[in-house]
Amino acid sequence: MMDTQMLIEIFGYIGSVLVVVSMLMSSVVKLRIINTVGSVISGTYALIIGSFPLALMNICLIIINVYNLFKLLKTEQKYDLVEGKVDETFLDYFLQRYKEDIKLYFPGFDGKKSSMDKVYFVCCEGNPAGILLGTEKEKGVLDIEIDYSVPTYRDCSVGTYLYSKLTSYMNKMGFTKENGVHVKKLA
Repeated sequence: MMDTQMLIEIFGYIGSVLVVVSMLMSSVVKLRIINTVGSVISGTYALIIGSFPLALMNICLIIINVYNLFKLLKTEQKYDLVEGKVDETFLDYFLQRYKEDIKLYFPGFDGKKSSMDKVYFVCCEGNPAGILLGTEKEKGVLDIEIDYSVPTYRDCSVGTYLYSKLTSYMNKMGFTKENGVHVKKLA
């Protein structure tokens, strides 16, 4: 059976690992949350072993993280949906800029846009946050090839914005929600 001293040491290591792992997060919100949990554990460990400078540093980190989390979660990001053209230079730049990351999430996408005819950029205060790229099969029906958010905005807010726009559009077009699916009854 492990003694108390060993359990305290393991507790301290867990806190340290969480603080380090938090720095690997691409989402700032996840970074702040994991860092806060790690700082609480590390701060508690520091108090247990009597390391008051380490405890003070962790208390400061907790305060900084909580303050920034409230700012991040309170600030409502404003998005715009901008329709573009498939042959635009900016689309080429965007796809090239995020090529490796896009491959991770859309391994079947070969970078060729020839079969696609619709592109929508999601911008957050003028900054490109995501892209929706596909083919319009018929009026109002889009076969989506890529629905991609850049790492900085990968906190689901882009998806939430797009879904709200698409739901609003689908409601205007006469779709109703049945069993979690949007359906349109045809005459």
